Amino acid sequence: MTKRIIFTGGTGKAGRHMLPYLLAKGYSILNLDLKPFDHPGINTLITDITDSGQVFNALTTHFGFGGYDEGAPPKAPDAIVHFAAVPRVMIQPDNTTFAANAVGTYNVIEAAMKLGVRKVIVASSETTYGVCFAEGDKDYHSFPLEEDYDSDPMDSYGLSKVVNEKTARAFAMRYGADVYALRIGNVIEPHEYAANFPGYLDNPMSRKRNAWSYIDARDLGEIVHLCIQKDGLGFQVFNAVNDTITADLPTEEFLKTYAPNTPVTRPMGPREAPLSNRKIREVLGFKEAHDWRNYVKR
Repeated sequence: MTKRIIFTGGTGKAGRHMLPYLLAKGYSILNLDLKPFDHPGINTLITDITDSGQVFNALTTHFGFGGYDEGAPPKAPDAIVHFAAVPRVMIQPDNTTFAANAVGTYNVIEAAMKLGVRKVIVASSETTYGVCFAEGDKDYHSFPLEEDYDSDPMDSYGLSKVVNEKTARAFAMRYGADVYALRIGNVIEPHEYAANFPGYLDNPMSRKRNAWSYIDARDLGEIVHLCIQKDGLGFQVFNAVNDTITADLPTEEFLKTYAPNTPVTRPMGPREAPLSNRKIREVLGFKEAHDWRNYVKR
């Protein structure tokens, strides 16, 4: 049977690549966003996730006009993928960013749980590791960055994502549900490899705030697909990044050169990204399809 998923924020940078990917995997999809997404087979319901009433209503809405042919009111979906948010700092004032992201996530998970949905995937962020939007030059505590790291952001966006992870954990425990939080790296669209990566490689310190890591938007779609398919894990945090460091040097040599004051707590692969995806590879079976080296020739 086709799984019905509601995806919040599908019109954004990552979502506009992920939605077609998930549609091709056979899911039936409804997009909730403040802006429409023009793609065959995917309807967008204009929804403000900071309004709890809108969220409850949207989660029990027909995905399209074809729903009226079924002869019954719409049911809640099989899974929720929640990406809607103010996507970074300095788009809206800090208090608005924090409030929208924290309250919006609470509303989405609460509605899902109370409507009987037991699989929710939420977008957390690499910013929880505290360096991306830090004031000044801040070192990471240690490498690799893994899911048990002491998250300590000082910005409104990263703080909202830490709060969202705690919200996800609370609802997962209360309802016995699977709620998986993805700490998403710097999202890269296909056209950005040629445009951006030569500059990244020529100026390595420009990527420190992203821990010299990234996630291809299409590979992010695969990670979400694997999360939907994998049941029974309760609350989980997964780093959602590709395998490989965005640098010419091998990882060990690179970190000794460009992050000499940060301890390395375990042996790392020759090209392993400092923001490690080992957990999604081992637990979910993730295999990347879009290594940056396939698109950037050095």
